[in-house]
Amino acid sequence: MVDYIGTARLRELVSRIGLARFIEELAAEIEADYRRWGEFEKSARHATHSPVGVIELMPTSDGRLYSFKYVNGHPKNTVKGLLTVTAFGVLADVATGYPLLLSEMTFLTALRTAAMSALAARHMARPSSRVMALIGNGAQSEFQVIAFHRMTGIREIRLYDTDPQATGKLVRNLSALRMADLKVVRCASTAEAVRGADIVTTATADKCNALILTPEMIEPGMHLNAVGGDCPGKTELHGDILRRPDVRIVVEFEPQARIEGEIQQLDAAAPVIEFADVLSAKHPGRRTEGEVTVFDSVGFALNDFSSLRYVHRLNGEQRDAGAEVDLIPILDDPKDLFGGLSDEGFRVQGRTARPQADARGNATEKRSISTETRVRAKEGSAA
Repeated sequence: MVDYIGTARLRELVSRIGLARFIEELAAEIEADYRRWGEFEKSARHATHSPVGVIELMPTSDGRLYSFKYVNGHPKNTVKGLLTVTAFGVLADVATGYPLLLSEMTFLTALRTAAMSALAARHMARPSSRVMALIGNGAQSEFQVIAFHRMTGIREIRLYDTDPQATGKLVRNLSALRMADLKVVRCASTAEAVRGADIVTTATADKCNALILTPEMIEPGMHLNAVGGDCPGKTELHGDILRRPDVRIVVEFEPQARIEGEIQQLDAAAPVIEFADVLSAKHPGRRTEGEVTVFDSVGFALNDFSSLRYVHRLNGEQRDAGAEVDLIPILDDPKDLFGGLSDEGFRVQGRTARPQADARGNATEKRSISTETRVRAKEGSAA
């Protein structure tokens, strides 16, 4: 049996510790894994593009655990009442190849993206930063605000979106959170929102080479958190911003960012820094107060690995250990797969009965995964 975290279960896990704390703890997990960067098998994600979007697979492994995420990006989905981004992921035991966890990752991707953004800003933005402009007020926006408020001390947020309804949605959701020390300002343009901001986050969805930020908007000392550009032909920053003599660009994984990030606009020889090198002190995230820093965030598989391991551990620590799904047959004779398809050939022995998920994610009866495999998962979590 394989542990299962659906959307309902993830909401439970987040609500039990609080959204802001969840993001901060997730950021700590991600940071710990970037600090052991050399242990991970790394590759750019596999992408299948179409005229309307992209479907991607994002794998990685540290030699003990393996993970992958399936994720799509279809900017026009909202006109059909569908999400722009959906995702699910798997965490597996390298020693056996057996999956340990099947999890929703639509919510989790939004949470880990915000956690990674704020984590990078901790190391790249000026410590005195208190004002952030948020350009693009869609599905990612609330998570960004919560992460930056909790982790970097942002106390004023300036909002702009070409869709006023998106901004209205964000304002309502932030109001419901009752963040008393956060000032929320609706702006009439990107330029108005950006003017005087310490940090600028762009989180737009259009699959095009957009010019969300242009050179005249950029002020000395700003930190730019570029989230929306994440595939070939999809960028948010004018190329001249990236060519400023005082700019410092940090990416997650350079080979992937060269293909999908803002830096796809630059020559291959243009210097960039990987985030792991910032954490190892090989390169500083910021050299001077006046330097313009850019975190070119496209999302890397390590972020998903950390997220899946974190929720797998969190799920197991709860009194109600959650649901499982029977993805893998358990046979009396592992060499007799054919026999496992017959009523007489399929056996489950020596397992403890526990609740299992039905199609709606509700608990029904289930059986636990083997103790040996769980021990390996915990050892991987502790690494």
